[in-house]
Amino acid sequence: MSANILYVDDEPHNLSAFMATFRRMYKVFTAESAEEGKKILETEDIQVIISDQRMPKTTGVEFLASILEVHPDPIRMILTGYTDIDAVIDAINKGEVYRYIQKPWILEDLKINIDKAIEIYNLRKENKELTEKLLIANKQLEFIARQSLLS
Repeated sequence: MSANILYVDDEPHNLSAFMATFRRMYKVFTAESAEEGKKILETEDIQVIISDQRMPKTTGVEFLASILEVHPDPIRMILTGYTDIDAVIDAINKGEVYRYIQKPWILEDLKINIDKAIEIYNLRKENKELTEKLLIANKQLEFIARQSLLS
């Protein structure tokens, strides 16, 4: 299964470079702003979101935190050229960020991190489905047990 990746960055050349690099490995969606990113999330099933930290209007952490309630499932990553410890802490605490990656990114490292994020997404989805099946099975067993007690 090919994964859907959303990359949000205000610099068009970064979006082009990401698309050119990863379009054969994943289905890549790009957005130049948090607003564009939110529109894509409304229409596409996205597994991994990668956002630049320093963008006009909204930081990457603010964007990721703002979508958590409506889109809790995608795995989130911050990609930035700046080392800002407060942003790292915010990313982890507010945006529930899986990875904080330095620009310029190294192809193999970024690919490994994306693949791990996809694996985590799939495991969480499978876990959720199994939990739902278990709850249904438990309700059925409770019903059968009650029927047995009544007869």
